[in-house]
Amino acid sequence: MNLMDIVLRSIVPSLFMLAFSTSIASAQTNKSGCALEPIGGTSRQLLRCQGGLTIITEKGARYTLVDRNRDNKADGVKLQSRALLLDFATGSGSGFQVTTPQAIAAVRGTKWAVDVGSAKTSVFVERGQVSVQRRTGSAGVILGPGEGVDVDQGTSALTVKHWPRARVSALMGRFGQ
Repeated sequence: MNLMDIVLRSIVPSLFMLAFSTSIASAQTNKSGCALEPIGGTSRQLLRCQGGLTIITEKGARYTLVDRNRDNKADGVKLQSRALLLDFATGSGSGFQVTTPQAIAAVRGTKWAVDVGSAKTSVFVERGQVSVQRRTGSAGVILGPGEGVDVDQGTSALTVKHWPRARVSALMGRFGQ
């Protein structure tokens, strides 16, 4: 076996895997109606979706786009960990929903962040309104600009709070905002 054969045998499987994984990612992105773009010089990514939705993903965020009505447009996301910053243009249609282990946040045009920790989900609204409720279906709350809520596994009523500037800055800084 010559040097060229050794090099080809070690490189070809890697190239095949790279090509295969790229095609899978492209297919998933196209199926959701979203295009994935890296944000230069950061570990964050930007998803541009049909209908005026943009999502910035925090490094390490685990999520799955959802197309409940099967029209090839994302109308929701299941967020398992870390945070997403969502910007949904007003009047963009039927709304968007983020489901986490603790909460469901639904919107019809706004800019908001959802952060999943080990025992709670935090939702903050920069612009517009978002309804938030526990996954158990109990009564929810409506958040407006500057307001946030922490949703844990408990059963107590959700408390809407105006978030202090330091907390907002810390969360938005994770998205380069």
